[in-house]
Amino acid sequence: MPVVCLGLNHKSAPLAVRERVVFAPERLDPALAALAERPGVREAAVVSTCNRTEVYAVLAPEATPAILQRWLETEQALDSDWLTPHLYQLEGHAAVRHLLRVAAGLDSLVLGEPQILGQAKIAYHSAARASLLGQILQRLFQHAFSVAKRVRTETAIGAHPVSVAYAAVTLARQIFGDLGPRHALLIGAGEMIELTARHFQEQGMTGISVANRSLDRAERIAAQCRGQALPLAELATALPQADIIVSCTASDSAILTRETVRAAMRKRRHQPCFMVDLAVPRDIEASVERLSDVYLYTVDDLRDVIEQGRRSRAAAADDAEGIVAEQADVFMDWVRTLDAVGAIRRFRQTGERDRDEALAQARRQLDAGHDAADVIEQLAHRLTRKLLHAPTMGLRQAARSGDPDIIYQSHRLLGMDDSEDDTPHE
Repeated sequence: MPVVCLGLNHKSAPLAVRERVVFAPERLDPALAALAERPGVREAAVVSTCNRTEVYAVLAPEATPAILQRWLETEQALDSDWLTPHLYQLEGHAAVRHLLRVAAGLDSLVLGEPQILGQAKIAYHSAARASLLGQILQRLFQHAFSVAKRVRTETAIGAHPVSVAYAAVTLARQIFGDLGPRHALLIGAGEMIELTARHFQEQGMTGISVANRSLDRAERIAAQCRGQALPLAELATALPQADIIVSCTASDSAILTRETVRAAMRKRRHQPCFMVDLAVPRDIEASVERLSDVYLYTVDDLRDVIEQGRRSRAAAADDAEGIVAEQADVFMDWVRTLDAVGAIRRFRQTGERDRDEALAQARRQLDAGHDAADVIEQLAHRLTRKLLHAPTMGLRQAARSGDPDIIYQSHRLLGMDDSEDDTPHE
């Protein structure tokens, strides 16, 4: 069982459990160092996000996945009876296929989301720093990255928006094209605004401002996207510079009135402005949509975009699952070849030893003055006899066993064509 996976995710555990198991970035390296010291752990990597914490490992033959659970309980100070009901354990092909699905975004809360691939790469580099990447996990994670890239390239799994924040960014891109030179003003400092800021940054946008009543919360989000924070009192000044405005606050009344936006549009000389109101109740007066050169969308307007994206991703997921299944088999085929590596090495070493002995004897005969043609003929005969002795004895033993399958497999291993003459030879 070369690879095992032990973990939990958004499907097996509620948030209250996941948040106690997740590893903060600064704690992951020390935790991996402790895992490396556990007897029986040959290779290991940990993928830990808000939606999943999973340990991938290659264990010694005498070890069991229970060693991984004990490590997790120790590192996070968890009770076994409390944790166990939320854990799943996968081995061999199932563990390999699971990692490929995770990296491709097929096991995510939001189908096809790309962030998990970056988190898998963080797990890979953390394991490398802890010297826990060996031949199998090194290749498995690289294979997972390659499969995820292929899924992105060959399917539409990530081409359609499936969240409100992503839908807003997608519509902005449809209106303006390249978002890099555009400026976005985000009003609020909650999770939705934070996610929107991240999506804008991923689109190459550097001009991002975050306005909020609590300036320190605005500064936290602005720092993540290398933007600028400002208090709500400065909104009127910031509006004319904004090509894109996304608002999501808990205000009981409108933050942007028709007159405030009309004044800003005059200062913009009526350059187009894309506005998204994600708040309930609304942050932007509904009458703003009647202003020329203003494109105003609400949560209800985005629902059709989101639902269409979900349907498109679900259809693309079928193609992606096919790629993952195929590539899991490819990896397992490679793993199975490892079983033959030692036998192949020993077989080659035996052949090279026989060759060296036969060659040394031939050289002694030449030095003694023997005829070169005779020496070459004897060398060929001696070497052939040595190289064929072990396979010949094996074939005879197979014949004595009376098992036709062993005979057939022997033919395959020795590269013999069954159509050839089977007359016995000495």
